[in-house]
Amino acid sequence: MKIGEAFGSFSTNDIQEARKFYRDTLNLKCELNSMGILDLSVGEQHFIIYPKPDHHPATFTVLNFLVENIEATVDSLIDKGLFFEQYKGEIKTDHKGISRSEKGPNIAWFKDPAGNILSIIEKK
Repeated sequence: MKIGEAFGSFSTNDIQEARKFYRDTLNLKCELNSMGILDLSVGEQHFIIYPKPDHHPATFTVLNFLVENIEATVDSLIDKGLFFEQYKGEIKTDHKGISRSEKGPNIAWFKDPAGNILSIIEKK
């Protein structure tokens, strides 16, 4: 078997709300295709978001975005009305929702309108 390309996928309970969020809030290229599925492009990577009437949000991170400056990105997304997850367990976040680590990258998690978990990760 030879695999040339791959893409990720996850579901939503409201495809129009997802389109608005990924296009308008995150400023990503996304198109609703003829099958009612959202085609999402992030650089050279492609994903599909499909409608699912009995959608249950993923309990894990479905999409990670690499950013140059996590502080500026978090502030910008907060200004757009996003809320960042607050964790106090093994993974701890600060008041902005950023997990800072000397061993790994700084990460902040947030949810899309369907409750799927997304993250921004600062490039080191």
